Amino acid sequence: MPDHYYTNRPTTAHDRKVWDAVLRGQRLRFISDAGVFSKGNVDYGSRTLIDAMDFSVDANVLDVGCGYGPIGLAAARIASKGHVTMVDVNSRAVELARENALANGIHNVTVLESDLFEAVEDKEFDVVLSNPPIRAGKEVVHAIFEGAYERLSSGGALWIVIQKKQGAPSAKQKLESLFAEVEEVTKDKGYRIYKATKK
Repeated sequence: MPDHYYTNRPTTAHDRKVWDAVLRGQRLRFISDAGVFSKGNVDYGSRTLIDAMDFSVDANVLDVGCGYGPIGLAAARIASKGHVTMVDVNSRAVELARENALANGIHNVTVLESDLFEAVEDKEFDVVLSNPPIRAGKEVVHAIFEGAYERLSSGGALWIVIQKKQGAPSAKQKLESLFAEVEEVTKDKGYRIYKATKK
């Protein structure tokens, strides 16, 4: 059976690539590989989230399902006086995210192998970011929303990107059942960016 990008230990043959992307006006170099999500470029959903997300320079941020790191590393540039914790279940993605942080001289990050929130159970964050693994199923996506709510500080926010055709309306309903305020920040080519704020 082929690996999915949410496989813990991908067995797909390596196919490493190095390429540059401009995110929020800053050039970042990425090393990617087979067996990780969107290995050849920063996908449109992640780009849309990166362009929309907004938080303070000293924020304590969590990126859930970080992949090889585009969202978390872009966040680390925004929160240059804060810290970004990046987690992914995929061991190959975690290694790549660590490499990419070093390659771009980004030091205010910690990258952990973690099944959702397992490695950060006792931590609290100002911001949680996610381009959730829709193909892993609605239960996993909803677990990300619930786990984010539990680990956000008062006034903290979850920022997510989700396609309308992949369940944005039901995702918004779930968010509204948890969070005091849910705002649709961006609509772009079928993608929705939601900011869900905890009171």
